[in-house]
Amino acid sequence: MPFGCLALRDGRTYDSISDVTDKYEFGQVLREFCELCLAKDRQTEKVFVCKKFFKKDGRKVRKAAKNEIMILKLVNHPNILQLIDTFETRKEYFIIQELATGGDVFDWILDQGNYTERDASNVIRQVLEAVAYLHSLNIVHRNLKLENLMYYTENNHKKVVLRDFYLSRFENGPITEPCGTPEYLAPEVVARHRYGRPVDCWAVGVITFILLSGNPPFYDETEEENTDLHNRIIFCRIVAGDFEFDSPYWDDISPAAKGLVCRLMEVDQMLRITAEDALQHEWIAGNGASEKNLKDGVCAQFEKNFAKAKWRQISDCPSEPARARSTHASPSASRSRPSQHSSTSTSATLPPLPTSPRPTLPTLPHLGIPPPSYPPPSPPTQTSPQAVREQEDKEGQRGTAPSSQFNARLQTIWNFGFII
Repeated sequence: MPFGCLALRDGRTYDSISDVTDKYEFGQVLREFCELCLAKDRQTEKVFVCKKFFKKDGRKVRKAAKNEIMILKLVNHPNILQLIDTFETRKEYFIIQELATGGDVFDWILDQGNYTERDASNVIRQVLEAVAYLHSLNIVHRNLKLENLMYYTENNHKKVVLRDFYLSRFENGPITEPCGTPEYLAPEVVARHRYGRPVDCWAVGVITFILLSGNPPFYDETEEENTDLHNRIIFCRIVAGDFEFDSPYWDDISPAAKGLVCRLMEVDQMLRITAEDALQHEWIAGNGASEKNLKDGVCAQFEKNFAKAKWRQISDCPSEPARARSTHASPSASRSRPSQHSSTSTSATLPPLPTSPRPTLPTLPHLGIPPPSYPPPSPPTQTSPQAVREQEDKEGQRGTAPSSQFNARLQTIWNFGFII
């Protein structure tokens, strides 16, 4: 057999590139890294999405392609884009998947006249259902983010689907390699600790935070344009769990929503709520979600924050060369908005350095940059994460990690550094 071949769902094999083009007619390229385009079945004329990974792009790209194929062959869930076909030739891997035509969640929110917590809760419920399913199979997605959520069809904006599984892997043992998108990374990933399924729950917490306020929970107040420095400032905040329910963006958000965000974004992964338990939370399963219209405030912050183009992808997977892109292009999207990621991954070893004047934000001596200037920390309020956590502690719902454990986590970062 001249070409290596992957086992297909129907048991057929494909020996040459012509077998792929004979079956599918390929359309315009939608994005580059793996190359993404539309593919129409020549017999049924049904349209799918085709991902093409180039073997010449390196071992990590080949590994990512094989990994995504292996994961997609195993999963079968209504909130995950299903695998249709796979092919392997001497030069490429092809992955044919269902096409989601409803556009991404970001664009849908901007197009709505009315947007409430209930809408956000419906999105997060479906994400949690997909994540709980993956976790039941010992699969960690590792790249959950708002950009990877899409509506399945244009006519029904109720069904949300997940995409992009090239960073996913089985949790057969502790995972240590860092990968993902900076603003969505869990503290244990930044700290290069052993991690597993809880990182997905942290990412769901970040998505929930964004859907409710239009703001990322962790941001760089210095407006630093250097990618490495920007990411390192973000990492400092992530490890500290340094996020707040800022006014006025959170003034109208329900206590139930804030409570779930705090449970999902618990710094200690051992105390973090699981996807299965989060599905039983009152904001998801009960009547905790408010019906107040959040459209104006959320959309204004969406446009402001996403226009900064600071949401940059890093990964320990495809060493994305010239063709590298981190974001799917939505086939049906007509809206033009700034790219949220840089086109290449970055790599840096982190040297020693000074301490920060702000005790609530830990300093990472390996960063090699002066500490950013921060406004004086405000005392805890009724709507701050600290206040929510204290209230939940009183109710016996959760505990806080001892400071000694937290300092140990920081010491790990200092000792090993964080290599992007």
